[in-house]
Amino acid sequence: MEATSARRRNSLGDISVLYVSVLMRAVAAEGKSPTPLLERFRLNDEALASPDARISIPRFMRLGQAAIELTGQPAIGLTMGTLSRPVDAGIAGLAGQCDATIGEALTTLIRYSLLTSHNSRGASHTSHSGQQAHFYSIRPYNVFNFFVVDSVLAAWTQFVRTISGQQAVLERVTIEYPSIGLDAQFEDWFGCPVYFGADSNSITLAPDILHLPSRDAQSAVHAALVRQCEDALRKIRHGWTTGDKVRDLLTPLLRGETPSLETIATRLGTAPWTLQRQLAEEQTGFRELVDETRKELAADYIRETRTSLAEIAWLLGFANPAAFHKAYKRWFDISPGEHRKQFHEEQRVKGIR
Repeated sequence: MEATSARRRNSLGDISVLYVSVLMRAVAAEGKSPTPLLERFRLNDEALASPDARISIPRFMRLGQAAIELTGQPAIGLTMGTLSRPVDAGIAGLAGQCDATIGEALTTLIRYSLLTSHNSRGASHTSHSGQQAHFYSIRPYNVFNFFVVDSVLAAWTQFVRTISGQQAVLERVTIEYPSIGLDAQFEDWFGCPVYFGADSNSITLAPDILHLPSRDAQSAVHAALVRQCEDALRKIRHGWTTGDKVRDLLTPLLRGETPSLETIATRLGTAPWTLQRQLAEEQTGFRELVDETRKELAADYIRETRTSLAEIAWLLGFANPAAFHKAYKRWFDISPGEHRKQFHEEQRVKGIR
């Protein structure tokens, strides 16, 4: 599958090829040619040059793992951070770069991150007036997604370094996945304590950095770019039905449990009975949306990832793997294990995987 501009073609999420370009620069910086990787993953110059092109999140993770294997650098996410520029986040990065203060700039960057990436697991956000930036959980963790956390936190840090003109910009970093034995390397790169096995993925700005003026602050340009960002967001969300909004909220809440109608209604800022009526008008219902969302995600997890069946069951909110197995057979008339085996064999014959 080549890069595509179709939004959310893969239910697990997608990411702009801007980040693929950063990853390829990191591979080159580690002394290896990125050409074999691009050929293997069928990414050509035309795709990488398209401002709207995206690839699925699972494909990006596999590409990252292949880059790690090629370079022998497990911390390639840090290399990506070193090479990240504000423009690599698209107009969101440029809008943030022109903001007044460092805290406001980081908030702007993350507020418009949907313009370049969408993940079914959730959305990044800032807190404490921009002092803390949080990257959503992508549990369960494995060798395929460690680098994603590293690259995001490192890119945010590099963004702050670029617009502040300072290297020592952080107070602390927290990372959900457990230590992989590179603690000293991470603390040296981030320039502050890094806590692995934490409750969340985040960076915390040093207090004296938060209100520091951006070196590239330009109010008129910032205002113009923010208008572009808002317009782009409206285009992304244009035509979303109530069902679409429910699906968007359901996915990150499924982990380990089934969200209630009341929970989703509260997040949408409406009453449960109003939400039921709106869904009925669209000829669907809450239970149907939960089932359809699980079915769509299950198919992509089986095809696109190596996540274990027990972990998929948890990610989809099933009480146990047996319940997931039963639902999968109802959806596809085949067990999840057999479906995965069948799909991988088809891909092997085609020479894709």
